[in-house]
Amino acid sequence: MKITFIGLGIMGSRMAANLLKNGVDVTVYNRSKEPVNILLEKGAKTAATANEAAKNADIVFSMLSTPEVVDYVFLSEDGVLSAMKKNAIWVDCSTVNPSFSIKSKEAADNFGIRFIDAPVAGTKPQAEHAQLAFFIGAEKSLLEEVEPYLNFMGAKVINIGEAGKGASFKMLVNIMLAQSMIIFSEAVLLGEKMGISKEFLLSVIPNLVVAAPFTKFKADMVREDNYEVQFPLEWMHKDLHLAAVTAYEMNQPLYLANVAKELFAEANKNGMGRLDFAAIHRYLEKK
Repeated sequence: MKITFIGLGIMGSRMAANLLKNGVDVTVYNRSKEPVNILLEKGAKTAATANEAAKNADIVFSMLSTPEVVDYVFLSEDGVLSAMKKNAIWVDCSTVNPSFSIKSKEAADNFGIRFIDAPVAGTKPQAEHAQLAFFIGAEKSLLEEVEPYLNFMGAKVINIGEAGKGASFKMLVNIMLAQSMIIFSEAVLLGEKMGISKEFLLSVIPNLVVAAPFTKFKADMVREDNYEVQFPLEWMHKDLHLAAVTAYEMNQPLYLANVAKELFAEANKNGMGRLDFAAIHRYLEKK
């Protein structure tokens, strides 16, 4: 099969590289050329435009930053959907709100394109080492056509249900991730104020049963005050905003996640957007 990968940021560039490692025929497209050039050296092909890259593809993967970008690249009048061949498959790995994912499927249907929403769990290390988890919204028979390629990029494929359900589940994961990081940070900062050593707190708290397991990986960032980006704080703020939009659409209160959203908004406003989302600790520490 001919595969196209559109969107080569922190995650997409590494996902595409893992396809290439497994001998897949991959054409890549990205607005900035640096990640394209790196993948060309690994055997990828490229094209001058996203539409050109996608026109002969059997499967098009996208990993883009926001629903607005996906909308512009794929759903606009002359977007990628208009260039794809009939019955090709569009797999959107971007983190978007469920209602947007459903909109994407409807647009794909109108062009005779089959659609899968497939957001991922994991950050830069998991993308690099093909350890991502894919949350799938698609019928089983469609997933079976794409799953071999997902397995080149990840360690787990979980089919949640019809289109939109992958995006729905990813939203739940991310609101828990954001709030858990804040809870961890507040506990450590209070512990320090009570005279417990920071090193003790960072070594012991992540191993307690009440702690989110991922805090083990973030404790070193806090310890060293080095928040080299794995999952940008600005995108966590975006994901919390999408959760708030979805909660409004569902008429479902979202008390604590909205508090988290405002904290991440303030951290983003204070210049931390391009740091890892664990930098919320630095923001709370200085607040």
